[in-house]
Amino acid sequence: MTKTGLRRKRTGVVSKVSGKDTVKVQVKSRKPHALYKKVINFTQSFMAHDQGNQANEGDLVEIEDTRPISKTKKWRVIRIVERARTLESDKE
Repeated sequence: MTKTGLRRKRTGVVSKVSGKDTVKVQVKSRKPHALYKKVINFTQSFMAHDQGNQANEGDLVEIEDTRPISKTKKWRVIRIVERARTLESDKE
């Protein structure tokens, strides 16, 4: 039994589908500078495990931390919040 309530969660956009069951997720955040108070944009990249290859590039996904799955994968995709708009869906 896992305690998912204690795990860190992030929401980001899938920037790359790399290999089987792996996606690269870009998480954007904003934070004021400590001294100058100017708001600075930050971008972090996370490699996440995507069971079943359900996420595509451009999808907004929610990820949570988990045990290390490989050298770089320590996150997993919980759910797809919003699908990316594609040219085929725009034509319909």
